[in-house]
Amino acid sequence: MAYRIIPETKSRFLKIKCPGCGNDQIVFSKASSGIKCLVCSKELASSTGGKLIVKAKEFKELSS
Repeated sequence: MAYRIIPETKSRFLKIKCPGCGNDQIVFSKASSGIKCLVCSKELASSTGGKLIVKAKEFKELSS
């Protein structure tokens, strides 16, 4: 019996804390558009088309 190797994805979910209001927000690491805080509308991350550039100081990678 042959086993197939299933590739692991390189994208993750990130938990970002807004430096302005302290709101926690979960975003995708390969988002196609910029991310703004849902409470104060401050820009938390910007997209480069393939990978997200996080502008917030505190963020954590969530495990699957």
